[in-house]
Amino acid sequence: MSKNNFISGITDLLILALLDNQDRYMYDIVKSVKVLSDGKLSISQNTIYTAAYKLGDDGKISEYSKLVGKRRTRVYYHLEPEGKKYLEELRESYMNTTNGVLQVLSVLEGEKSDE
Repeated sequence: MSKNNFISGITDLLILALLDNQDRYMYDIVKSVKVLSDGKLSISQNTIYTAAYKLGDDGKISEYSKLVGKRRTRVYYHLEPEGKKYLEELRESYMNTTNGVLQVLSVLEGEKSDE
């Protein structure tokens, strides 16, 4: 898996997880990732848009416009049932990958301290 695929998978995971909570608009997704990660993660709007278009094309999310204020409309994204299934797959894959990496690092650190 290339770095871009890994980042893309994480971006999809974060978008879908946020939409699992509630429908959101683009800036809210970007801002929520940054705030909820205490600034450790910052994903550009372009990256989010690219991922959202792909998720939309794949039927995992949908979008709708909502009037906010008197003349401004916002595009909101909504998690579809297919996206919910994909979210669970991504969560499981991410957790397995993360736990595997932590296990390897832990074993290696233990071997280091035995020297």
